[in-house]
Amino acid sequence: MNVLIVSQYFWPENFRINDLVRGLCQRGHSVTVLTGLPNYPEGRFFRGYGFFGKKREDYHGAQVVRVPMLPRGKGSGARLLLNYLSFAFFASLLAPFRCREEYDVIFVYEPSPITVGLPALLLRKLKKAPVAFWVQDLWPESLSATGAVRARWLLNLVERLVKFIYRGCDLVMVQSEAFAPSLEKLGVNRERIAYFPNSAEDLYAPVALPQDAPERAGLPDGFRVMFAGNIGAAQDFGTILGAAEQLKSYPDIHWLILGDGRMLPWVKAQIEERGLGSSVHLLGRHDVEAMPRYFALADAMLVTLKKEPIFALTIPSKVQSYLACGRPVIAALDGEGARVILEASAGVVAPAEDAAGLAEAVLGMYRMEAGAREQMGLNGLRYFWDNFERAMLLERLERWLHEMKEKGCR
Repeated sequence: MNVLIVSQYFWPENFRINDLVRGLCQRGHSVTVLTGLPNYPEGRFFRGYGFFGKKREDYHGAQVVRVPMLPRGKGSGARLLLNYLSFAFFASLLAPFRCREEYDVIFVYEPSPITVGLPALLLRKLKKAPVAFWVQDLWPESLSATGAVRARWLLNLVERLVKFIYRGCDLVMVQSEAFAPSLEKLGVNRERIAYFPNSAEDLYAPVALPQDAPERAGLPDGFRVMFAGNIGAAQDFGTILGAAEQLKSYPDIHWLILGDGRMLPWVKAQIEERGLGSSVHLLGRHDVEAMPRYFALADAMLVTLKKEPIFALTIPSKVQSYLACGRPVIAALDGEGARVILEASAGVVAPAEDAAGLAEAVLGMYRMEAGAREQMGLNGLRYFWDNFERAMLLERLERWLHEMKEKGCR
């Protein structure tokens, strides 16, 4: 098949769409990626990219077509809005000229924003190709949950836009089964909704590190609780730091934070203000290839989300990465993410925004026999292979795309 993928984010930014593109190319499909200029999460263009910079690249056999856009800056509301709208505008304006081939299907990746669907719908009309839309983030719910938008009239306007985009798609795929009722309320027929969870790249697997592994350098001795990923508002670092504060009397419990994000300055300030410098360690952002090696040095992996109805519906993609590496998980979240961890018998769960509950969960795992923790990790690995394994999900996607190609546009 000849597949056009529309995604505001793409390599060298670190998103799951990168691996899906590699997988489709490995299976012999011709893939073109329509995307913007990499600027996430720093908010500035990556080195070698600029407004009038590279327009075409190759990525593991896929043709990458880039359009100009405004960088997200420090992530303020106005700057983010310009970032979102600029990609939608330039992709809609330039894609008809830069993506001249005929495509069998158009695939849209939407972790946020929903506006990524606008150029895809234009191309659907021009190319007469059906559109599959992969929902990672529910709009407008996520806008109100993170506090990005509070005005009711603006949320209503966004909801109308979301309905318009969903109505124009031939298949709407959801990363969590709990998303389906929200889509149905927006007018998406149940037969057009399909469950397609995130997987994890093949590199996520159990690793045994030698004693001289460079990743060991600088890590504190003791019980290591590791968080990996975006340091943002949704991840609720207030609860993490609150739990760390409650466990300050346990000097051998250490909280290791791998990642970056717009809440990082606040987290740094809070660590200093609360006197957590000896227990909370910011390790910075590292290449995705290094993640399994760092995970291997953790006694438990940590995932947290704020207490919002929208976040209770989602499965944070880091959960799949943690499970694939066979590590036990400590979670402070509600809903689907908690269900997966408990159903897998892969860890312990506290309610979202419950610092005392998270501290108790960490203390329980700290006191647990190492063999019991390892068994949790093995349980999670087995669950990953049964439910989220990469090849299985790629085969499912291929089948749907072939069916869409045969049916054509609705």
